[in-house]
Amino acid sequence: MKKILITGLIVGCILFILSYGGLYLGVRYFPGLFVDYDNPLFNSDGSRDILFYLHAFIISFALSWFWARFKTMFKGTLIMRGLEFGVVYAIIALLPVMWISFSSLDITVIMVASWFLYGLAQAIIAGLVFAKINP
Repeated sequence: MKKILITGLIVGCILFILSYGGLYLGVRYFPGLFVDYDNPLFNSDGSRDILFYLHAFIISFALSWFWARFKTMFKGTLIMRGLEFGVVYAIIALLPVMWISFSSLDITVIMVASWFLYGLAQAIIAGLVFAKINP
């Protein structure tokens, strides 16, 4: 359990930095992609903002547990293990969530595709770090 928590915390910090750095760069260089977020669906009163900022840690702990449980199933080099881990997570978890989100919310295909790619990138990065520090 200690290894899961430590690797989860390490990956959480990495994902936090990359996520918010990527968000800053995305808004700065691709502002057109973020126009659709000017929608009452995405406006919050601020009382739950901390939950948004903690998402990198929530996903990192969940992925850390998933890695610890199933790491023996991922074969090959460090890079192949990390990639396979990310793809497996994306197919099992992200695809169904993106499907239900698109079918039930007033959001665009571009939003859903960007969320899917963002989640896939997070899982691949997590998988690479897990494969390195917790083989």
